[in-house]
Amino acid sequence: MLDVSALNPLQRVSLRFVVISLLFYGLCITEGMMMRSNQITFDMIPADHYYAIMGAHPMVGIFGSSFMLVFGAFYFLVPTLLNKSIYSQKLAELTWVLVTGGVALVWLSGFVFRYAALYTNYWPLPVSEEFSPYGLATFAVGNIILMAGVFVFAYNIFATVFHQRDEQKPMWPLLKSALGIDGFTNLYKKMRGRQEEEPIMPLPIVAIFRGTIDTVLDALVLAGVSCVFLYHAFYAINGTTIDPGWFDALIYKNIYWWGLDLIADGLVLIYVAGTWYLLATLITGQKLYMANVARAALLVELVVSWNVWSHHLLADQGQHNVMKIISGEMVTAFELVTSGIAVFVTLMTIWKARPIKMTPPLKFLLGGILGFSLGVPAGIIQADLGMNRILHNTQWVIGAHAHMQLLVGLGMTLYAAMYALFPMLTNNLKLKSDKLTNFHFWAHLVGGVGMAVSMGFAGMDGMLRRTIYPGNPDFQVEMIFAAFFGSLMVMAYFAMMYNIISSIGIKGLIEIFVKLPERIKMKLAPLG
Repeated sequence: MLDVSALNPLQRVSLRFVVISLLFYGLCITEGMMMRSNQITFDMIPADHYYAIMGAHPMVGIFGSSFMLVFGAFYFLVPTLLNKSIYSQKLAELTWVLVTGGVALVWLSGFVFRYAALYTNYWPLPVSEEFSPYGLATFAVGNIILMAGVFVFAYNIFATVFHQRDEQKPMWPLLKSALGIDGFTNLYKKMRGRQEEEPIMPLPIVAIFRGTIDTVLDALVLAGVSCVFLYHAFYAINGTTIDPGWFDALIYKNIYWWGLDLIADGLVLIYVAGTWYLLATLITGQKLYMANVARAALLVELVVSWNVWSHHLLADQGQHNVMKIISGEMVTAFELVTSGIAVFVTLMTIWKARPIKMTPPLKFLLGGILGFSLGVPAGIIQADLGMNRILHNTQWVIGAHAHMQLLVGLGMTLYAAMYALFPMLTNNLKLKSDKLTNFHFWAHLVGGVGMAVSMGFAGMDGMLRRTIYPGNPDFQVEMIFAAFFGSLMVMAYFAMMYNIISSIGIKGLIEIFVKLPERIKMKLAPLG
C-alpha cells in the first residue's frame, strides 16, 4: 500500500494529475459508449442530449484526461531530468485545480444546458439562438479557466527549464539547446568531420519545450474564441443579440482550426515523440539512436505543425485553392516524414538493445507506435482533395484517423509512461497483478484498433459524423462491431483501475489529495 507521508511534494502533485486524468477518462468512455449504443438504435438518447455529449466528449477526453496525464508526467520529469527543483510548487498545484475546474464547467454546459457546438464551434453556431446563453456562458467560462491552467503549466515549465537559481549560464545556449538547433549544428559538424558538441538539454526536455510552445499558441486561440463567446452570451442574457456577421466566417474558421490543429498535429506528435525517446532510453538503458536527427526533426515538426491546418478546410468552397494544396496537402503529407523519423529512431534504439524483456512499458510503447503508424497514414489519405470528397465529415475522419491516433497512439503511449513512472512516483510500489496489466494492454489495443476500423468502414459506406440516422439500418452492423470493441476498452479501463487502486489502497488514494484523521484511517485500513 502507498505510504503518502513518504512522498515528496512533486510526487504527490503528479499523482493528483494522474488520478484526475483517469477519472475523466472513465467519464469520457462512459459517454463514448452511450453514443456507441445510440448509433445502433438511434433513439436511446434525446437528440439534444446526444449532441451535447458529442460536444463535451472530446473536451473531457483531450483536456481532462490526456492533458492532465501529460501535465502530471512532465511536472515530475522536467525537474528530474534537469536535476532542478520545480520553479513553483504552488503553480503546479494551481494547474490541476484550474484544468479540473475548467473541464468540469465545459462538461456541465452540455449536461445541464445542452450546449452542443459539436466541438468545432463553427461560426456562427455557438452564438446562434439555438443555444441557451447560459449554456454558452458556462462553456466559455469553463474554457477560459481551462486555458488559464494551460498557461500556468506552460509558464511553470518554461521557468523550470530556464531558471538559474543554482548556477549562472548564458541564456542563448540554453534556448538553442531547448529548440534543438544544436541537432542541426551537430549534423553539420559531423558531415564536416568536426567535433560534435554535447547538448545541454536532454532530448525529452527538447520535445517538452517545443510541444509546450504549441500548447501556448493553442490556448491563446481557444481562450480568445471563448472571450468572444462570453461577449455574445453577456448581451444575449441581457436581451440583446449581436449580428454574428461582424466577423468573417472563413477567417474565423482559419484562425480556429489553426489553433485547434496545434493540439493534434503539433502538440500531440511532438509530446509523443519525446515520450517515445524517453521510454526507449529508460527501457533499454542505451543512448538514443540518431539523437541529433531526432532533435532536428522535432524542430522541423514544430514548424510543420504551424502550417497544416488547412486540411480541415479542403471541403470549404470559400477556402483558396492555394491554401488547400500547399497547407492542406503538401505540408500535411510532410508529417509522414517527421512522424516516420520518430518511429524509426525509437524502434532502432530498442532493436539495437536486444535481447530485451517485454515489460508493460515496452508493450504499451509498441502499441502506441502501432496506433500512430495506422492513424497518421489514415489522416494523410483524407488530406487529399480527391479522397476528401469521399471521406470528408464521415466516420472515417473521427474513427480510422482521430480515434486511432488518440485512443491507440496517444493513449497507449501515455499508459506506457504511466507504468514506467508508477514506481518512481510511489517510491518503488509494485502493481499487484501482472495479469491485469496484460489484460489492460490486449483489451485496450484490440478494442481501440477494432473500434477505429469499424468506424472507418462505416465512413467508407457513407456514414456521416455528427449525424443521427433514425430508423436507418444501413450502418448498424459496423456500429455493433464498434460498440463491441468499445466495450473491450471499458473492460480494460476497469481492470487498470482495479489494479492501481488495490495497489495504492483506498486510504492512500484519498490521502493523495487530503490528510485523513486517524479514526477514518482505522476504518479504511481493512480496505487497504
